[in-house]
Amino acid sequence: MAKILIVDDSPSQLLGIQRIVEKLGHESITAEDGAAGVEVAKRELPDMVLMDVVMPNLNGFQATRTLSREATTKHIPVILVTTKDQDTDRMWGLRQGAKAYLTKPFSEDELAEVIERIFNARELPSPPAA
Repeated sequence: MAKILIVDDSPSQLLGIQRIVEKLGHESITAEDGAAGVEVAKRELPDMVLMDVVMPNLNGFQATRTLSREATTKHIPVILVTTKDQDTDRMWGLRQGAKAYLTKPFSEDELAEVIERIFNARELPSPPAA
């Protein structure tokens, strides 16, 4: 079981994603905006972060960039989960350090697949040094 931080300013979205994460057998913790998400991530060191983009205080792009550059949190994969569906948004999110980009609305199966894919990618052994 992994600990997954869900960061979203919409209470209904937060609850919906939390239900899916817990149904998949993971523990969930939450934050209601990007700034709080960064603080919770630093304190709790979750195994993954599911991050909305459009939020007050610190948007998801800024929060992702902060987490990916911070020494204590750069190992934590961030999946951006957002209504922003333009290719430029997706590219910008990945440039900020996100490992995946999922556009709302999404199905439970789509979220489960992305979570599993990112966790499996982390578990692959590193290639031997030449």
